[in-house]
Amino acid sequence: MKAFIIDRYKSTDGLRAAEVPVPELRDNDVLVQIHAAGVNPIDAKIKDGEFKRILPYRLPLILGNDLAGVVVRVGPQVRRFTPGDEVYARPDKDRIGTFAEFIAVSEDDLAAKPQSLSMEQAASLPMVALTAWQALVERANVRPGQKVLIHAGSGGVGTVAIQLAKHLGATVATTTSTANVELVKGLGADVVVDYKKEDFATILDDYDVVLDPLGGETLEKSLRVLRPGGTVIGIAGPPDPDFAQEIGASWFVRLAMTLLSYRIKKQARRRQVTYSFLFMKASGNELRKITTLVDAGTIRPVIDKVFPYESTKDALAYVETGRTQGKVVVTMR
Repeated sequence: MKAFIIDRYKSTDGLRAAEVPVPELRDNDVLVQIHAAGVNPIDAKIKDGEFKRILPYRLPLILGNDLAGVVVRVGPQVRRFTPGDEVYARPDKDRIGTFAEFIAVSEDDLAAKPQSLSMEQAASLPMVALTAWQALVERANVRPGQKVLIHAGSGGVGTVAIQLAKHLGATVATTTSTANVELVKGLGADVVVDYKKEDFATILDDYDVVLDPLGGETLEKSLRVLRPGGTVIGIAGPPDPDFAQEIGASWFVRLAMTLLSYRIKKQARRRQVTYSFLFMKASGNELRKITTLVDAGTIRPVIDKVFPYESTKDALAYVETGRTQGKVVVTMR
């Protein structure tokens, strides 16, 4: 089958097209013919080796973390899916590879595609929607009347998180550039801070939750806008000891994550707030809940560009510019 792979980290060649075997099925696996694949910043980070200590992939590696497609074959213990079903998923972190014609996915990580969406629209959602769900519903337990700040509101995670936070009953603030103010307002943001003109840390205060996909200075400044007892959830890092324990990391990696997160955790404690790192998990069960919201019109995908499969390398380069509105997708059709 056709696939886009990396042979080594930080290669000047980056992605390259290759012919690889169709994956074999385990007993609980579903073989999916991929019709469209979402492109995410994590694909670039994996390509550059930024996660090689916590995600020790064997190279060569097929990249890609989002898919929508059609079931072509199922393992002997699969009960939920049959050939011909339209599905979407974020495969488990150890079994990525959606920039390809086929992929084997655990039944537990797969969900029926929302009926209201095209393949391209569906492929744009799994990773960002699961990230927003796990941050706002599972980790923060956002409730009606709370105040939530979502950074980079026009990005892939941000566009979904704004809609989900509004559905949960929160007052939602977001940061974005001048060009995207109307976009995030249309998604439901109550307060919009144009970061090109204003400093969110001097405008916002008394927030319950901050969702931060940016890290660095933005993460540190986010502590200032929280009320005592509030929490900032970072998806750009630094990873923390809880995450190290979650993935069963070695003592060396656990120590490294403790050191990496020491400064921000200390600053958080000083302000009587908390910081936690989120690395989203594959979950077909959560995707089914998200599907219900999508088909009800509560959450809609935002797609910037759709590239043909042959231009997957160009699609990833575009995502690496950091200037996308919503998601970028490659289509196999």
